[in-house]
Amino acid sequence: MILLLGVYVPAAAQGGRYRISPKNAETVLSAEHIRSSVEYLCQPSLGGRAFGSEGNRKVAAWLEKEFMDLQLEPMGGAWMHGFRSAGVWGRNIVGLVPGSAKPSRYVVVMAHFDNLGTLGGQLYPGADSNASGAAALLELARMFTHMRSCRKTYGCGLIFAALDGKEKDLAGAADLWRVIKEGRLKDPVSGEAVDPTQIVLAVNLDQLGTSLAPLTKGNPNYLMMLSEAATGRRSSLEAANRDQGIGLELGYDYYGSKDFTNLFYRRISSQRVFLEQGIPAVMFTSGITLNNNKTTDTPDTLDYALLRKRIQLIFYWLDKVL
Repeated sequence: MILLLGVYVPAAAQGGRYRISPKNAETVLSAEHIRSSVEYLCQPSLGGRAFGSEGNRKVAAWLEKEFMDLQLEPMGGAWMHGFRSAGVWGRNIVGLVPGSAKPSRYVVVMAHFDNLGTLGGQLYPGADSNASGAAALLELARMFTHMRSCRKTYGCGLIFAALDGKEKDLAGAADLWRVIKEGRLKDPVSGEAVDPTQIVLAVNLDQLGTSLAPLTKGNPNYLMMLSEAATGRRSSLEAANRDQGIGLELGYDYYGSKDFTNLFYRRISSQRVFLEQGIPAVMFTSGITLNNNKTTDTPDTLDYALLRKRIQLIFYWLDKVL
């Protein structure tokens, strides 16, 4: 083994070459850090992160700094991309881990950070919906930028997008697509605009932190992946789950309901925008509970050790499909 940038890298079996193990990424993943992000996003001073609110603006600025600190590459010269929806300003935060393929290809990994806000004097913290997804997005970005610091390269570029305006008819996802379609999202390495045909997959993280709605009664260790069977790389997810010993129960529909699967996969979540453009898309979720869209959706209702496992599995799945 050799020591490279502070991490051990196992030697390959032949040729004296070295393979950088994705296990290295786990060194920067902790349940404590995930919880810290969720608690920040849910603090009362941010008022529930409603689209267009001052608390929402502060969260966008915090996310921009996180992207900067993680050394994600700004796209189009900036991490923050403002847009207007129904006369209200929103902000998407977008950063890149460059890929090596020529011509370039990209996978979009996204999670919305807005929530309902404060209604009738009651705070809606939105811990599961969707501070959990935003925290997972940051951890995946941390893991992949760490792998990049270890000189690991991937064929596809990873576009990480923290989206605003999900609660306003998916306004943030719609604007991200509009920016891509209009040629305004530029790769900072090549200097060229990302073309819509170069987006090969969209991955949405939405409500990932609960163990309160298991697929099988009595088994809280689970994860749902909603996708088309032909494009979701389900076998890669199962292989990662098995080979890394993560051992989550996996589901590919919404509790066996075709109607609810279609609702969450095709209508009310951010990947809808990409599906409508013919882009293969995946949604990872732990389902709806009685806390969602309630004042009781608080940080102490989430299972952070389990959320870490889910992030770990999604990382290994992405590592396989890139």
